[in-house]
Amino acid sequence: MAALHAWRAARVTPLGELLAPPRITAALLRLTVQIVLVASLWRGLYSQTGTTAGLTRDQAVTYAVLAVLASRLRELDQYAGRDTVLQHMHFGTIIYWYLRPLPPQRYYALRAFGEQLYGLAWALTGYVVCLAAGVVEPPRSAAVAGVFVLSMLLGQLVLYYVMLLIDQLCFWTLRNGAAMLILIFAQNLLSGVYAPLWFFPDWFITMSRFLPFQATLSVPLSIYVGRIPLSDAGAQLALQAAWVAVLSLFTRFLWRRAARRVVSQGG
Repeated sequence: MAALHAWRAARVTPLGELLAPPRITAALLRLTVQIVLVASLWRGLYSQTGTTAGLTRDQAVTYAVLAVLASRLRELDQYAGRDTVLQHMHFGTIIYWYLRPLPPQRYYALRAFGEQLYGLAWALTGYVVCLAAGVVEPPRSAAVAGVFVLSMLLGQLVLYYVMLLIDQLCFWTLRNGAAMLILIFAQNLLSGVYAPLWFFPDWFITMSRFLPFQATLSVPLSIYVGRIPLSDAGAQLALQAAWVAVLSLFTRFLWRRAARRVVSQGG
């Protein structure tokens, strides 16, 4: 029975897309256009130079395309399922999260797990196609591939907890729309989605090291393209794991505090 509840929770958001073929077509078209434009942009930027900021053209294109594919891991339309924290807080239905057989924190985690599995299917398919078409370079070795996968997993955990923090904010503010927009922009900028961080000024790079965003995407992609050598990867993995531990403890504390703010009236 517990496994059945877990499966139902994990498939909430993916079903919202799978049962709407036009949305899948739109997602495929958007992803294809993004990859073509990003690859063309970086090839154009490198048309007059061989190496910039220690990165060759093929490395830069590989980084940029992988960043686009990685964005599919967390770009599902959660509002279609009408099951976001913001929606439940607005309509007062958040109480049902506390009446289900699953605790709210586990239900939230299972939903996120299902979303990421679905997004991973998109990302892996796109990666295989881009690899076969020569758009991205393969990993330099099996060791690099293994460390990259581990770093990517830790990065997704960091991102999960960051997104959870913003959703938990609703228990105190009721709405998190503005905070979510700021977070998405900060996440894309400081994690290297728009451009690799080493193209930014030194003060910007230093500032980003004190925030968790760099650990979500910049670190794993830098390992993949060789910007971070395997000899330095251990320290980066340890930092990612530290962010996971800190954010996990903090969000667990906030779940307990949030439960005290949920009030049920009537019978």
